[in-house]
Amino acid sequence: QVQLVESGGGLVQPGGSLRLSCAASGSIFSIYTMGWYRQAPGKQRELVATRWSGGGTNYADSVKGRFTISRDNAKNTAYLQMNSLKPEDTAVYYCNYRDYKGDYWGQGTQVTVSS
Repeated sequence: QVQLVESGGGLVQPGGSLRLSCAASGSIFSIYTMGWYRQAPGKQRELVATRWSGGGTNYADSVKGRFTISRDNAKNTAYLQMNSLKPEDTAVYYCNYRDYKGDYWGQGTQVTVSS
């Protein structure tokens, strides 16, 4: 089993920044992907960004140039730096861990962008 603990959500004004963290613990494999997804009210969960063990990344078009995903492999922790936030970024953000065993999800953290 893998446990994920997220932190860093909150309320921020448009144009502001937030940094989300996700710490993984338990049966961590040496090769895995960590990423962030989000779900806004009434919408499906969507990919925000992922980062593979080798360092490759993938971003949703809507966040390219504004969000940056990073990982500290020694700490099994992923981060999502979110800059230039927009009201449409408002959602519950979920951390995802994926290895050969399957997918694990965090409990979600609320991000609200509003003036």
